[in-house]
Amino acid sequence: MANRRGAVALVAAVCLLELARRGLAEEPAVPAMFVFGDSTVDVGNNNYLANSKQNCKANYPRYGVDYPFQSPTGRFSNGYNLADQLAQKLGFDKSPPPYLSLPDVAIIPQMSKGINFASGGSGLLDSTGPAVCTQVFNLTAQVQSFTSAVQKMGNGTADLISRSLIFVNTGSNDLFEYTDFPSNTTRNDTEFLQSLVASYKSQLKLLYGAGARKFSVVSPSLVGCCPSQRGIGHDKNDLDRYGCFRAPNFLSRQMYPMLDSMLRGLATDLPGMRYSLGDSVGMAELVLNGTVLPGANFTVLDRPCCGDGGAGGCNGTATLCQDRGSYLFWDGFHPTDAASSVFARELFADPGVFVHPINVHELAELRP
Repeated sequence: MANRRGAVALVAAVCLLELARRGLAEEPAVPAMFVFGDSTVDVGNNNYLANSKQNCKANYPRYGVDYPFQSPTGRFSNGYNLADQLAQKLGFDKSPPPYLSLPDVAIIPQMSKGINFASGGSGLLDSTGPAVCTQVFNLTAQVQSFTSAVQKMGNGTADLISRSLIFVNTGSNDLFEYTDFPSNTTRNDTEFLQSLVASYKSQLKLLYGAGARKFSVVSPSLVGCCPSQRGIGHDKNDLDRYGCFRAPNFLSRQMYPMLDSMLRGLATDLPGMRYSLGDSVGMAELVLNGTVLPGANFTVLDRPCCGDGGAGGCNGTATLCQDRGSYLFWDGFHPTDAASSVFARELFADPGVFVHPINVHELAELRP
Protein backbone atom coordinates (compact mmCIF):
# COMPACT_ATOMS: atom_id res chain seq x y z
CA MET A 1 0.00 0.00 0.00
CA ALA A 2 2.81 2.42 0.87
CA ASN A 3 4.52 1.68 -2.43
CA ARG A 4 1.27 2.32 -4.31
CA ARG A 5 0.78 5.67 -2.58
CA GLY A 6 4.35 6.60 -3.39
CA ALA A 7 3.98 5.61 -7.04
CA VAL A 8 0.75 7.59 -7.38
CA ALA A 9 2.48 10.56 -5.79
CA LEU A 10 5.29 10.31 -8.33
CA VAL A 11 2.82 10.35 -11.23
CA ALA A 12 1.12 13.38 -9.70
CA ALA A 13 4.49 15.06 -9.28
CA VAL A 14 5.28 14.56 -12.97
CA CYS A 15 1.97 16.18 -13.93
CA LEU A 16 2.55 19.10 -11.58
CA LEU A 17 6.06 19.50 -12.92
CA GLU A 18 4.80 19.81 -16.49
CA LEU A 19 2.37 22.51 -15.42
CA ALA A 20 5.11 24.26 -13.47
CA ARG A 21 7.46 24.25 -16.44
CA ARG A 22 4.95 26.22 -18.50
CA GLY A 23 4.98 28.92 -15.89
CA LEU A 24 8.78 28.97 -15.65
CA ALA A 25 9.53 29.29 -19.35
CA GLU A 26 10.24 33.03 -19.29
CA GLU A 27 12.28 33.51 -16.12
CA PRO A 28 13.40 31.52 -13.06
CA ALA A 29 10.92 31.09 -10.23
CA VAL A 30 13.32 32.82 -7.83
CA PRO A 31 15.87 35.57 -8.53
CA ALA A 32 18.78 33.58 -7.11
CA MET A 33 19.64 30.20 -5.64
CA PHE A 34 22.24 29.65 -2.93
CA VAL A 35 23.49 26.12 -2.30
CA PHE A 36 25.10 24.78 0.88
CA GLY A 37 26.19 21.28 1.78
CA ASP A 38 28.35 18.35 0.73
CA SER A 39 29.46 16.42 -2.36
CA THR A 40 25.90 15.64 -3.47
CA VAL A 41 25.57 19.32 -4.41
CA ASP A 42 29.21 20.45 -4.81
CA VAL A 43 29.82 21.73 -8.35
CA GLY A 44 33.56 22.27 -8.04
CA ASN A 45 34.49 24.09 -4.84
CA ASN A 46 36.85 21.31 -3.83
CA ASN A 47 38.83 21.86 -7.04
CA TYR A 48 40.13 25.03 -5.42
CA LEU A 49 41.20 23.49 -2.10
CA ALA A 50 44.92 22.91 -2.52
CA ASN A 51 45.21 20.47 0.38
CA SER A 52 42.06 18.46 -0.27
CA LYS A 53 42.84 14.85 -1.12
CA GLN A 54 42.24 13.60 -4.63
CA ASN A 55 39.53 11.19 -3.46
CA CYS A 56 37.58 14.25 -2.28
CA LYS A 57 37.66 15.85 -5.72
CA ALA A 58 35.88 14.96 -8.94
CA ASN A 59 37.80 16.97 -11.51
CA TYR A 60 39.14 14.00 -13.46
CA PRO A 61 37.69 11.26 -15.72
CA ARG A 62 35.38 9.37 -15.54
CA TYR A 63 33.45 12.02 -13.67
CA GLY A 64 31.44 14.16 -16.06
CA VAL A 65 31.27 11.51 -18.78
CA ASP A 66 27.67 12.56 -19.52
CA TYR A 67 28.14 16.26 -18.73
CA PRO A 68 28.27 18.61 -21.75
CA PHE A 69 31.53 18.01 -23.64
CA GLN A 70 32.21 15.06 -21.27
CA SER A 71 33.83 17.52 -18.90
CA PRO A 72 34.85 16.57 -15.33
CA THR A 73 33.88 19.77 -13.52
CA GLY A 74 34.13 18.73 -9.89
CA ARG A 75 30.62 17.30 -9.73
CA PHE A 76 30.55 13.87 -8.10
CA SER A 77 28.37 12.50 -10.88
CA ASN A 78 28.41 11.23 -14.42
CA GLY A 79 26.51 14.38 -15.38
CA TYR A 80 24.48 16.90 -13.45
CA ASN A 81 24.01 16.59 -9.70
CA LEU A 82 21.10 17.39 -7.39
CA ALA A 83 21.89 21.11 -7.20
CA ASP A 84 21.88 21.33 -11.00
CA GLN A 85 18.71 19.31 -11.35
CA LEU A 86 16.78 21.39 -8.83
CA ALA A 87 18.11 24.61 -10.35
CA GLN A 88 16.83 23.46 -13.73
CA LYS A 89 13.38 22.81 -12.27
CA LEU A 90 13.42 26.39 -11.01
CA GLY A 91 14.22 27.70 -14.48
CA PHE A 92 18.01 28.08 -14.34
CA ASP A 93 20.39 26.37 -16.77
CA LYS A 94 22.20 24.60 -13.93
CA SER A 95 23.54 25.23 -10.44
CA PRO A 96 25.12 28.61 -9.81
CA PRO A 97 28.94 28.58 -9.96
CA PRO A 98 31.16 27.39 -7.10
CA TYR A 99 32.06 30.18 -4.68
CA LEU A 100 35.76 29.35 -4.59
CA SER A 101 36.01 29.68 -8.37
CA LEU A 102 35.01 33.34 -8.27
CA PRO A 103 37.54 36.17 -8.10
CA ASP A 104 36.74 38.68 -5.36
CA VAL A 105 35.45 41.28 -7.83
CA ALA A 106 32.90 38.80 -9.22
CA ILE A 107 31.33 37.66 -5.94
CA ILE A 108 28.96 40.59 -5.33
CA PRO A 109 27.66 40.74 -8.93
CA GLN A 110 27.12 36.96 -8.87
CA MET A 111 25.08 37.23 -5.67
CA SER A 112 22.20 38.60 -7.73
CA LYS A 113 21.97 35.24 -9.53
CA GLY A 114 23.21 32.81 -6.90
CA ILE A 115 26.33 30.99 -5.72
CA ASN A 116 27.07 27.39 -4.77
CA PHE A 117 29.06 27.11 -1.52
CA ALA A 118 28.88 23.31 -1.10
CA SER A 119 32.01 21.24 -0.49
CA GLY A 120 32.52 17.50 -0.81
CA GLY A 121 33.41 15.84 2.48
CA SER A 122 31.93 18.57 4.66
CA GLY A 123 29.19 18.01 7.20
CA LEU A 124 27.10 19.67 9.86
CA LEU A 125 30.00 19.53 12.31
CA ASP A 126 33.22 21.42 11.61
CA SER A 127 35.10 18.33 12.78
CA THR A 128 33.67 16.33 9.87
CA GLY A 129 35.82 16.14 6.76
CA PRO A 130 39.49 16.72 7.65
CA ALA A 131 40.05 13.10 8.70
CA VAL A 132 38.99 11.91 5.25
CA CYS A 133 39.79 14.84 2.97
CA THR A 134 42.44 16.80 4.93
CA GLN A 135 40.80 20.04 3.77
CA VAL A 136 37.13 20.89 3.19
CA PHE A 137 35.14 24.11 2.94
CA ASN A 138 33.09 23.42 6.06
CA LEU A 139 29.51 24.52 6.61
CA THR A 140 30.49 27.27 9.02
CA ALA A 141 32.80 28.76 6.38
CA GLN A 142 30.14 28.34 3.71
CA VAL A 143 27.57 30.28 5.71
CA GLN A 144 30.08 32.92 6.81
CA SER A 145 31.06 33.50 3.18
CA PHE A 146 27.42 34.02 2.27
CA THR A 147 26.65 36.38 5.14
CA SER A 148 29.82 38.37 4.46
CA ALA A 149 28.84 38.81 0.81
CA VAL A 150 25.33 39.91 1.77
CA GLN A 151 26.75 42.60 4.05
CA LYS A 152 28.72 44.03 1.12
CA MET A 153 25.74 44.24 -1.23
CA GLY A 154 23.97 47.50 -1.99
CA ASN A 155 20.37 48.68 -2.23
CA GLY A 156 17.73 46.03 -2.78
CA THR A 157 19.69 43.35 -0.95
CA ALA A 158 16.98 42.48 1.57
CA ASP A 159 14.33 42.02 -1.10
CA LEU A 160 16.59 39.91 -3.32
CA ILE A 161 17.77 37.59 -0.56
CA SER A 162 14.28 37.17 0.91
CA ARG A 163 12.90 36.04 -2.46
CA SER A 164 15.84 33.74 -3.24
CA LEU A 165 16.03 30.03 -2.46
CA ILE A 166 18.42 28.61 0.12
CA PHE A 167 19.07 24.94 -0.70
CA VAL A 168 20.83 22.84 1.94
CA ASN A 169 21.80 19.17 1.62
CA THR A 170 24.21 17.98 4.29
CA GLY A 171 24.64 15.57 7.21
CA SER A 172 25.54 12.34 5.43
CA ASN A 173 29.28 12.70 6.01
CA ASP A 174 28.71 13.18 9.73
CA LEU A 175 26.92 9.82 9.77
CA PHE A 176 29.61 8.15 7.66
CA GLU A 177 32.42 9.23 9.96
CA TYR A 178 30.50 8.48 13.15
CA THR A 179 29.80 4.89 12.12
CA ASP A 180 32.89 4.12 10.01
CA PHE A 181 35.49 5.61 12.37
CA PRO A 182 34.17 5.18 15.93
CA SER A 183 36.29 7.18 18.38
CA ASN A 184 35.20 5.29 21.48
CA THR A 185 32.87 2.52 22.62
CA THR A 186 30.69 4.64 24.90
CA ARG A 187 29.14 6.87 22.28
CA ASN A 188 25.63 8.19 22.75
CA ASP A 189 23.74 8.14 19.46
CA THR A 190 21.01 10.45 20.71
CA GLU A 191 23.48 13.10 21.86
CA PHE A 192 25.33 12.85 18.55
CA LEU A 193 22.16 13.36 16.50
CA GLN A 194 21.11 16.21 18.74
CA SER A 195 24.47 17.89 18.09
CA LEU A 196 23.86 17.61 14.34
CA VAL A 197 20.40 19.14 14.58
CA ALA A 198 21.69 21.90 16.87
CA SER A 199 24.35 22.77 14.30
CA TYR A 200 21.75 22.76 11.53
CA LYS A 201 19.53 25.08 13.55
CA SER A 202 22.39 27.46 14.29
CA GLN A 203 23.43 27.74 10.64
CA LEU A 204 19.86 28.24 9.42
CA LYS A 205 19.38 31.04 11.95
CA LEU A 206 22.52 32.74 10.63
CA LEU A 207 21.18 32.50 7.08
CA TYR A 208 17.86 33.90 8.27
CA GLY A 209 19.71 36.72 10.02
CA ALA A 210 21.31 37.60 6.69
CA GLY A 211 17.87 37.99 5.13
CA ALA A 212 17.06 34.50 3.82
CA ARG A 213 13.43 33.44 4.15
CA LYS A 214 12.95 30.46 1.81
CA PHE A 215 14.71 27.25 2.79
CA SER A 216 14.74 23.91 0.99
CA VAL A 217 16.27 21.35 3.35
CA VAL A 218 17.00 17.69 2.61
CA SER A 219 17.38 15.06 5.32
CA PRO A 220 20.25 12.54 5.03
CA SER A 221 19.35 9.51 2.95
CA LEU A 222 19.99 5.83 3.72
CA VAL A 223 23.74 6.29 3.60
CA GLY A 224 24.31 2.68 4.65
CA CYS A 225 23.02 1.64 1.23
CA CYS A 226 25.89 3.34 -0.61
CA PRO A 227 28.04 0.67 -2.33
CA SER A 228 31.02 1.74 -0.22
CA GLN A 229 29.07 0.96 2.95
CA ARG A 230 27.43 -2.33 2.04
CA GLY A 231 30.69 -4.22 2.53
CA ILE A 232 31.43 -2.82 5.98
CA GLY A 233 29.08 -5.15 7.84
CA HIS A 234 30.96 -8.13 9.29
CA ASP A 235 27.99 -10.50 9.37
CA LYS A 236 24.31 -10.61 8.47
CA ASN A 237 23.36 -8.98 11.76
CA ASP A 238 25.11 -5.81 10.57
CA LEU A 239 22.84 -5.61 7.51
CA ASP A 240 19.24 -4.48 7.16
CA ARG A 241 16.55 -5.94 4.91
CA TYR A 242 18.00 -4.13 1.90
CA GLY A 243 21.44 -5.64 2.45
CA CYS A 244 22.69 -2.23 3.60
CA PHE A 245 24.91 -1.32 6.56
CA ARG A 246 22.43 -1.08 9.41
CA ALA A 247 24.19 1.37 11.75
CA PRO A 248 24.19 4.54 9.60
CA ASN A 249 20.72 3.78 8.26
CA PHE A 250 19.42 3.58 11.83
CA LEU A 251 20.74 7.11 12.37
CA SER A 252 19.42 8.38 9.03
CA ARG A 253 15.90 7.29 9.91
CA GLN A 254 16.03 9.30 13.13
CA MET A 255 17.28 12.46 11.46
CA TYR A 256 14.16 13.23 9.44
CA PRO A 257 11.70 13.57 12.37
CA MET A 258 14.31 15.50 14.35
CA LEU A 259 14.83 17.94 11.48
CA ASP A 260 11.07 18.20 11.00
CA SER A 261 10.60 19.18 14.64
CA MET A 262 13.48 21.65 14.52
CA LEU A 263 12.17 23.36 11.37
CA ARG A 264 8.65 23.60 12.75
CA GLY A 265 10.04 25.36 15.77
CA LEU A 266 12.16 27.75 13.74
CA ALA A 267 9.24 28.66 11.47
CA THR A 268 7.23 29.51 14.58
CA ASP A 269 10.00 31.59 16.15
CA LEU A 270 11.32 33.39 13.04
CA PRO A 271 8.79 35.68 11.35
CA GLY A 272 8.49 35.09 7.62
CA MET A 273 10.56 31.92 7.51
CA ARG A 274 9.15 29.29 5.14
CA TYR A 275 10.64 25.91 4.39
CA SER A 276 10.34 22.67 2.45
CA LEU A 277 11.78 19.48 3.98
CA GLY A 278 12.56 16.50 1.77
CA ASP A 279 12.40 13.00 3.26
CA SER A 280 15.35 11.28 1.58
CA VAL A 281 14.81 8.05 3.49
CA GLY A 282 11.26 7.71 2.21
CA MET A 283 12.31 8.39 -1.36
CA ALA A 284 15.22 5.94 -1.14
CA GLU A 285 13.02 3.20 0.26
CA LEU A 286 10.58 3.64 -2.61
CA VAL A 287 13.40 2.87 -5.05
CA LEU A 288 14.91 0.07 -2.96
CA ASN A 289 11.52 -1.63 -2.74
CA GLY A 290 11.50 -1.91 -6.53
CA THR A 291 8.72 0.57 -7.23
CA VAL A 292 8.49 1.48 -10.91
CA LEU A 293 9.04 5.23 -11.19
CA PRO A 294 7.78 7.51 -13.98
CA GLY A 295 10.60 8.17 -16.42
CA ALA A 296 13.07 5.96 -14.57
CA ASN A 297 14.04 2.30 -14.48
CA PHE A 298 16.58 1.61 -11.75
CA THR A 299 17.49 -2.07 -11.89
CA VAL A 300 20.97 -1.95 -10.32
CA LEU A 301 20.69 -0.74 -6.74
CA ASP A 302 23.65 -2.22 -4.89
CA ARG A 303 26.75 -1.44 -6.95
CA PRO A 304 28.16 1.61 -8.71
CA CYS A 305 28.26 2.32 -12.40
CA CYS A 306 31.89 3.49 -12.17
CA GLY A 307 34.39 1.29 -10.32
CA ASP A 308 33.57 -1.34 -7.75
CA GLY A 309 32.74 0.92 -4.82
CA GLY A 310 35.98 0.04 -3.04
CA ALA A 311 39.12 1.99 -2.23
CA GLY A 312 40.04 2.37 -5.91
CA GLY A 313 36.96 4.45 -6.53
CA CYS A 314 35.97 5.93 -9.85
CA ASN A 315 38.81 7.06 -12.12
CA GLY A 316 39.95 7.01 -15.72
CA THR A 317 40.75 3.29 -15.68
CA ALA A 318 37.76 2.10 -13.63
CA THR A 319 35.15 -0.12 -15.22
CA LEU A 320 32.19 1.87 -16.53
CA CYS A 321 28.63 0.66 -17.04
CA GLN A 322 26.92 1.38 -20.34
CA ASP A 323 23.30 1.81 -19.25
CA ARG A 324 23.81 4.53 -16.69
CA GLY A 325 20.10 5.27 -16.48
CA SER A 326 19.50 1.89 -14.84
CA TYR A 327 22.00 2.48 -12.00
CA LEU A 328 21.07 4.17 -8.75
CA PHE A 329 24.70 4.87 -7.82
CA TRP A 330 27.38 6.47 -9.95
CA ASP A 331 30.33 5.71 -7.64
CA GLY A 332 30.72 4.34 -4.13
CA PHE A 333 28.84 7.23 -2.53
CA HIS A 334 26.95 9.32 -5.04
CA PRO A 335 23.81 8.93 -7.17
CA THR A 336 23.79 8.93 -10.94
CA ASP A 337 22.53 11.89 -12.95
CA ALA A 338 19.33 9.89 -13.52
CA ALA A 339 18.79 9.26 -9.80
CA SER A 340 19.41 12.92 -8.95
CA SER A 341 16.87 13.91 -11.58
CA VAL A 342 14.16 11.80 -9.94
CA PHE A 343 15.04 13.17 -6.50
CA ALA A 344 14.98 16.78 -7.74
CA ARG A 345 11.62 16.17 -9.39
CA GLU A 346 10.19 15.03 -6.07
CA LEU A 347 11.65 17.94 -4.13
CA PHE A 348 10.15 20.32 -6.65
CA ALA A 349 6.70 18.87 -7.28
CA ASP A 350 5.90 16.17 -4.69
CA PRO A 351 2.23 16.52 -3.62
CA GLY A 352 2.90 15.91 0.06
CA VAL A 353 4.16 12.34 0.36
CA PHE A 354 7.91 12.87 0.70
CA VAL A 355 8.18 16.67 0.94
CA HIS A 356 6.55 18.72 3.71
CA PRO A 357 4.86 21.07 4.45
CA ILE A 358 5.13 22.35 0.86
CA ASN A 359 7.28 21.42 -2.12
CA VAL A 360 9.99 23.62 -3.61
CA HIS A 361 7.78 24.87 -6.44
CA GLU A 362 5.23 26.09 -3.90
CA LEU A 363 7.99 27.55 -1.76
CA ALA A 364 9.44 29.45 -4.71
CA GLU A 365 6.04 30.92 -5.57
CA LEU A 366 5.55 32.42 -2.11
CA ARG A 367 6.06 36.15 -1.78
CA PRO A 368 7.67 37.43 1.43
